[in-house]
Formats: sequence, structure tokens, C-alpha cells
Amino acid sequence: MAVRVIEVAEFDLVVFGASGDLAHRKLLPALYHRDADGQMPDNARIIASARRDYSDDDYRDYARKALKEHVSDLDDAHLEKFLKRIRYVKIDIGTGEGFEDLKTILEEREDVIRAFYLAVGPDLFGTICENLGKIGVVNSHSRVVMEKPIGKDGASAKALNATVGAVFNEDQIFRIDHYLGKETVQNLMALRFANALFEPLWNAAHIDHVQITVAESLGTGGRAGYYDTAGALRDMVQNHILQLLCLVAMEPPESMNADSVRDEKLKVLKALAPIGEHNADKLTVRGQYRAGASAGGAVPGYLQELGNDESRTETFVALKAEIANWRWAGVPFYLRTGKRLAQRVSEIVVQFRPIPHSIFDEEAGAITANRLIIRLQPDEGVQMKVMIKDPGPGGMRLRQVPLDMSFADAFKVRNPDAYERLIMDVIRGNQTLFMRRDEVDAAWAWIDPIQAAWAASKETPKGYTAGTWGPSASIALVERDGRTWAEDELV
Repeated sequence: MAVRVIEVAEFDLVVFGASGDLAHRKLLPALYHRDADGQMPDNARIIASARRDYSDDDYRDYARKALKEHVSDLDDAHLEKFLKRIRYVKIDIGTGEGFEDLKTILEEREDVIRAFYLAVGPDLFGTICENLGKIGVVNSHSRVVMEKPIGKDGASAKALNATVGAVFNEDQIFRIDHYLGKETVQNLMALRFANALFEPLWNAAHIDHVQITVAESLGTGGRAGYYDTAGALRDMVQNHILQLLCLVAMEPPESMNADSVRDEKLKVLKALAPIGEHNADKLTVRGQYRAGASAGGAVPGYLQELGNDESRTETFVALKAEIANWRWAGVPFYLRTGKRLAQRVSEIVVQFRPIPHSIFDEEAGAITANRLIIRLQPDEGVQMKVMIKDPGPGGMRLRQVPLDMSFADAFKVRNPDAYERLIMDVIRGNQTLFMRRDEVDAAWAWIDPIQAAWAASKETPKGYTAGTWGPSASIALVERDGRTWAEDELV
């Protein structure tokens, strides 16, 4: 199946932190693929910036090595064409040295889109934007891309957004969440709003509960120092998981216009039933992995990786969330995320209610309620569990089977990485898949009381063995409601 590629307008993309891990693993490969697919105009430029004392050719050598490591279908001829797009400018963000050099490069072309990608720590976002404002390179064609986390709590997020907002207008600010660029996440909206089948059933009358799992098999590794200042609640729930919840639960937007979609997501965030000191012990579980086995070998516990026996930072979170509106009243949303879990998988499970009455006798077997599984990674796809008759003579025997659609099998094309789509959306000025400022505020307004309740509690995170599905308390969180985690799907 051919994929239609629409070329974007001329642009200069400035990547701050161009020698960092994000640029190495994600941004450079994403840009190469968009260029290889013919989406970039001939004169588009990539301006790499870091503190290293590189020339243009030095950075091109760095990029060449990164692409050879992370792009499996690399074409040598096109690689060299792509590398010619790259310029390099040395900038020390702390001192401001080098920003005038960036201005000189940008002013070679006045009437093109200027996109500034902040692939650096969030503590540098404000400083970079202030410097861009001082040197006068922000114009009506400019955009800025902010990676998560946006703050460490509601107050710091407001302060950061105010600093960036003093230089860029809100419609120029792109707060990126790469989960929203995944093919299956966008297909969730297509499933709901482009088919007559699901939307009439998408409510409390027909859905029993929803599960959202974002599991990682790796530990914190070299990020242990950063991770200890964040934890799973801030690092994953506040952005990725709440955004997935919004897409599952939102009302149909007026259109696919960016603000129409984000208005409906905001309503979901504001309708989340509060969790705080009065109920956090019943509705939340936090855990921390201990030594165990993963990927066929022994792995250390979190405290060993961190080198600090006193840390109370959670590496696992399970939550029972409820949305206080007519569509979802009484439907629990079970959310969980963690490191060093049994496998790397992200998926949404929509569990429908059982049929009200069975016409079949006991010999037909048990009837299992329908289940919709939306797999985000790995092996992106959608699966619907339905009941059918077991083939063969001898009466009616029922069993559950999957109606399975794998993107790799169905479309026979390379599945673009989320960053490919999102970077091109930045150039196009399409903010549909990016968080608006009031969404960030609403997400923190729900997360902050949970964090405060944990801080006030004397309990430490519950231990779980690396390579398992988390602490036993997370099982109890679901099973006391007469339900269970859908781990039979996570294989």
C-alpha cells in the first residue's frame, strides 16, 4: 500500500542539545526518514547546537554514526544528501555564548519557518527562550518544541509556561508527548469516530472498565539520578498516561481542529475525581523494584542502581481513576506504569460488560465478555475478542477468539516513528497532538494532591521483584472490585 507524502514548507529547524541521547536515537533518524520519503523541501536546513567544539563536518560525522546505528534501511547516497542539510553552531546556554552566531545563520533566510527544538533538560527551557527573544530571531513564523516534563508540579509548570510564553505566543508552543504521535493512538480516534460500531457502545452502559498499561522491562540505568527527582507518577502518569486516558474518554470533538480536540481532552482532566490524603491509600499503589531477573540475567534493584538506600521514589504506580460525568459514571479506569516489569508493552484494554442473558446451555461453555485491545508498542495493532462457535460437529461449543489487525501485516509499509509525524506537524503548525497550556495545568491539578498525600504518608514504596508485574498490592487494587489485570494479553 502506497503512503501519500505531502511536502512541508521551507524551514530551519534548530535543535538544542543536538549531541544528546534524544537527538542521537530519535530526532536524527526521524528527520532522515522524512527526508528519504520526500517530505522535506530541497532547501530545508537542520541547525544543530550543543556545547561541543564541532565544525559542520564534525557534527555531520557524528550524525552519520548515529544514523548508521539507528536506521536499518539506510541508503548511503541519500544519507550524504541529508547530511548536507546540517549546519552546526556551538552554544553555551548558561553563558549565552554562541546565540549571536545562531542569529547570523538564521538571518541568512528571513521568510521561512523557524522551529526551535529544546532537546535539553527542562531547567534550560526558559533560559533558551529568553536568549532567543533577546537576539530577535522569534517572528510570526517561529515555533518552539518543549519535551516533557513540563515542570515538576503545578507551580513550577506555571512558572515555566509563563517564561516561555513571554517570548512565544501559545499557538507557537508545541509541548510534545511522543505517545500521541504513535499510529495506534491516532487510530483510537479513528475507531471511535469513523465507525458506527463503537461510539454508541462507548459509555457506562456497555463498558465495564478500562485498563491502561505502560510497562518497561528496563531499569533506570544511567538516568537514575534524574529519575530519583521525578518518579513514575511525574515521569509517566502526568503526561503519557493521562493523555491516553483523555483520548479514550473524551466526547466527540466538533472537528479534528486542534482546539476542538484539546477542549474535549481538557474536560476529561477536569472531570477526574480527586485523589488526595483522604483516599490515596485506597486508590493508589506505589512500588520500587528490588533485585531480580530480566532479559535472561540478574539485575540490581533500584536502590543499588541509585546508590542510595534512603530513596522513597516510586518506580511503579497503579491508580484507580474515575471520571465524574454522565458517560463514564461508575466505570473505573485502572492505570499502571513501571520499570523492570515482566515485559515492555503499552496498551489500552477496553473491557465490555457481559451479555445480559445467555441462550446457550452449560455444555456450550462459559461466555466471556468482549474486549477491545489497542496495542501501542511493540507490534502496534488493534484486537477485538469475540465469542464464536468452535468448528466441528457435536453441538454448540463456544470459545473466545481474536479479530486481530497488526499494522505491520495489514499495511506492509514501514511504520513511521512518532517523532517523524510530530516534527512535521510542528513545521505545519498543527497542534492537534500537542498539549495546550491549560491541559498541563489541569493534569498537574490532579497529580499534585496524590504526590502530596504520598509525601505526608510514612509508608515507603512497596517492593517488587524485577521481572514481575509489580507489587501484590496492585493486584489487590483491581481484584477487590471483582476484576483482574489483563495480563493474559501481555504476552
